[in-house]
Amino acid sequence: MPRWIDVCALEEIEPEGTRRFDHEGRTFVIVRGPGEEVFCLDGLCTHEKVHLAGGLVIDGVIECPKHAAQFDCRTGEVLMGPACVDLRTWPARVEGGRVLVEV
Repeated sequence: MPRWIDVCALEEIEPEGTRRFDHEGRTFVIVRGPGEEVFCLDGLCTHEKVHLAGGLVIDGVIECPKHAAQFDCRTGEVLMGPACVDLRTWPARVEGGRVLVEV
């Protein structure tokens, strides 16, 4: 059954920045938009399983740091290869200055 997990303080993620989040054997990436909007996606690129945390984020798009595959942060959709499989997304929100993810 999914539950909300407290990941970190919002201020720990720079605007258009990322943070890796590991939980129960899975790796996620938290992406902060330019304001207080946050997104949670599977944390490994679907092309070669490279960690997406630390990837470049611009205008709601995260780029894999290895081969530059691009994904929509809102939907997980592949926008540019070499990846061809979308990322799974997870509900995320900010509450009381904390980032929460439902996993």
